[in-house]
Amino acid sequence: MSTVVPAPYAESRPLPPYRALFAVDAKDFTGLPAVQHGPVSQLIPELVDQALERAELHELRDSKRFPANTGDGVVFGFDPALLPFVLWPFLGVLDDILGAYNRQCVGPRIRLRASLHVGPLPDADRPGDGNGTARNDTHRLLDSRPVKAILAAASEQVTHLAAVISQRVYEDVVLGAYTGLHPDRCVEVPATVEGKNFSQRAWLYVPSPSGNLVQAGVQPREESAAQPGAPADPEQDPVTRPGTHYSGNTQHVGEGAAVMGSVGRDITYTGGSTSYHGTNQHWGGGDNVAGDKRVGEAGDRR
Repeated sequence: MSTVVPAPYAESRPLPPYRALFAVDAKDFTGLPAVQHGPVSQLIPELVDQALERAELHELRDSKRFPANTGDGVVFGFDPALLPFVLWPFLGVLDDILGAYNRQCVGPRIRLRASLHVGPLPDADRPGDGNGTARNDTHRLLDSRPVKAILAAASEQVTHLAAVISQRVYEDVVLGAYTGLHPDRCVEVPATVEGKNFSQRAWLYVPSPSGNLVQAGVQPREESAAQPGAPADPEQDPVTRPGTHYSGNTQHVGEGAAVMGSVGRDITYTGGSTSYHGTNQHWGGGDNVAGDKRVGEAGDRR
């Protein structure tokens, strides 16, 4: 056997180059009829390349590192210097292209989750390039509860893309003001994946928010339970059951996202159990997104 697996901490070795990572996958891909899997797998990278072209990221389109088609999406590495332009305008352009396609398509709608991360990865034109913790985390972010819940709750007529941005990218690129994406267009979430030992701070960006996603004022689950007439038994609380119930200014969600009210306040969705405490946020039973960050404003496209 010619492959040697290095022992950790046995010696010092050069750090691999930093590579930015972009990944997308399609919502409800596995629910498509088998005959549509192949064509949709080919269509997604075509739409991504169209967006790169229209966003004038020709260099990135032609210089992807360790690209891979994952069946329901694509993933590739690229020069981190291009991260500001991928965040803005590329994500918004991709959303526009998906919207244009979905309005005229006769087949299934293509609605994508996207993730952006950066970290050291081997990249020497050899087998195994692109594999490492940064690549794993990119896929975990893509599969995390917040981005799935937000896309599931949004209108399929308007919202075609939801992106999750790693904390490292957010700090270096967004807070560093290297990109046209303003921090107030992002909302902080704890990215967790059901059944996986993964939990990271991350940021959601939805280029075209819709319906309840552009509203706020949802009460946390523990507050709605204290209202008169609310079920005293948590097992009977509608928030624990699959499906969505909406009435007045209260919304209970078993699977998905609940967001309503006025922009700039709270965004809440309920899934499994998680606990997080941070500025302007409280995480109790389920996953709640809250605070003063905005997903978007009326009239915003990107």
